[in-house]
Amino acid sequence: MFGMFRKDPLKALEKEYSQKLEAARDLQRKGDIVGYSQLTAEADEILKSIESLEAERSPAPQ
Repeated sequence: MFGMFRKDPLKALEKEYSQKLEAARDLQRKGDIVGYSQLTAEADEILKSIESLEAERSPAPQ
């Protein structure tokens, strides 16, 4: 019954991924290539987590 009030971890990761990419874009526009590289690397790690969660949730093909 109380499971419906839990936050979806996938949505939280997608939001964090989007925020990292936006911050990276802003740094790139400012000319901070090192900061841009760091944030895109962090975003890639989040994307891997998102993909693994999606793979766990999807049914196996038969």
